[in-house]
Amino acid sequence: MIGRAMNAEDTSPAPAPPAGYVLFVCNHNAGRSQMAQAFFERYGPDDVLAESAGTEPAERIWPVVVEVMGEAGIDIAGRRPKRLTPEMQRRADLAVTMGCGDACPHVPTVVEDWDIPDPAGRPIEGVREIRDVIRAQIRELIAVRFAATGEGCARDPDAHAPVPHSPTPR
Repeated sequence: MIGRAMNAEDTSPAPAPPAGYVLFVCNHNAGRSQMAQAFFERYGPDDVLAESAGTEPAERIWPVVVEVMGEAGIDIAGRRPKRLTPEMQRRADLAVTMGCGDACPHVPTVVEDWDIPDPAGRPIEGVREIRDVIRAQIRELIAVRFAATGEGCARDPDAHAPVPHSPTPR
C-alpha cells in the first residue's frame, strides 16, 4: 500500500477515492477559478475532488484575490496557477468555465459557463463582489448538483452566517 505504513495489526481500509471530480476553468487560473475551487473545497461534498486550471496560467494568484479570500477565512496564498491539461478535461465529471469564451477548451462532460468578470486589475471592492458572486454560485451548484443526489454530504460551516463585504474592524 503506497503512502501508509502497514503492520500486522493495521486493519483500517485505505481511503476511498473521490466519487466525483469538478473542474473550474478560466483564462489565468489566478482569480475566479481559484476562488471557486476554494469555496467548493469548503462547502462541497467530502467525496468530490475540486481542481482549477487555466488556459494561459499566470505566474501567481492575483494578490487582491488572496486578500479577499483571506477576509472570507480561506487561505489560498500557497496555491499556484496551473495549466489545463487533457487529462483534467477527460477526468472531469463536471466542468465550470468562467469567462474564457472561445479559449475554453472542449471538455467531454457536463459544462456550465458562468459569466463572471475577471478580477484582474479591479479595485478590492469589485473583487469582493466577484468573490461573493462565486460563493453564491458554488452554494447553488452544490445544492442543485450534489445535495439533491445524496452524493457526499455538504459541509457548509457558515451557511447562515452573513456574507462579509469588508474585513471586520479590529
